[in-house]
Amino acid sequence: MMSKEKKHEEKVKESPSKEKEEVMEEVEIEEEKPNQEMEQLKQENKELQEKVDILKNEYARAYADTENMKKRLQNEFDQKMKYHIQDFAKEVIPVIDNCERALALEVKDEADENYRKGFEMVKNQLWSSLQKEGVEEIEALGLPFDPNWHQAMLSEHQEGVEEGIVLEVLQKGYKLKDRLLRPAMVKISE
Repeated sequence: MMSKEKKHEEKVKESPSKEKEEVMEEVEIEEEKPNQEMEQLKQENKELQEKVDILKNEYARAYADTENMKKRLQNEFDQKMKYHIQDFAKEVIPVIDNCERALALEVKDEADENYRKGFEMVKNQLWSSLQKEGVEEIEALGLPFDPNWHQAMLSEHQEGVEEGIVLEVLQKGYKLKDRLLRPAMVKISE
């Protein structure tokens, strides 16, 4: 088989001059076609590459959004699990306060002592359950006043005590792990 160029060359040799010109034009047109097709293909390739780049960018954004949502949901779940007992603990703390008030009363006879023991058992069981979940009493007596954990109700001047020290705890404060449930109500030195 002969190539296109050889066929055209043969036609050019065989044909008269007018025909030679027509054949030459055909050869030029046929030579331009591959160049035009090549340019078209290059343009299509460029457009497709731009689309691929856009889709890659959109994919990266969607992936990042998904990862951020996953992290946020995991964080929310962890927080929920860490502090799941918070509302219940806030409800039970006043019960513990009442048990302590009942235990502070003076015992007059054996029947009162039995009631006291019953209150003590209930209080200890409630407190033990709360401690297992991470509830702690806020230490305050004799420590410097900390507005993050203490609420100053009274102040009093005392000789030999520096300013800002907790003199008395009026109501115990509690925290759940690192979160405040109820501040300790205290009297501080001035």
